[in-house]
Amino acid sequence: MKMIIAIVQDQDSQNLSEALIEKDFRATKLATTGGFLRAGNTTFLCGVKDERVDELLRVIDGTCGNREQLVSPITPMGGSADSYIPYPVEVEVGGATVFVMPIEQFHQF
Repeated sequence: MKMIIAIVQDQDSQNLSEALIEKDFRATKLATTGGFLRAGNTTFLCGVKDERVDELLRVIDGTCGNREQLVSPITPMGGSADSYIPYPVEVEVGGATVFVMPIEQFHQF
């Protein structure tokens, strides 16, 4: 058994949730915040049998695409403003960060 932790952008959250239900995967959704862009994202926790890990990874990959987005940097609060960029920059967002971890025991009560 494996624990899959998938961190996805909020824009992809609903599509992934629907795809997981359609493929009969159970997941717990957590509202989280990214550190780099300080933007909202969603973390999915999925416990799956070893033989379904690749199938789950394909579902995540198929629903969480990368895209370019303009973001406005946050104004520095104290410290040096020498490296502050005062105009929007284009960054790649989306996709998914996925961790696959072994589960020693699983209990459902």
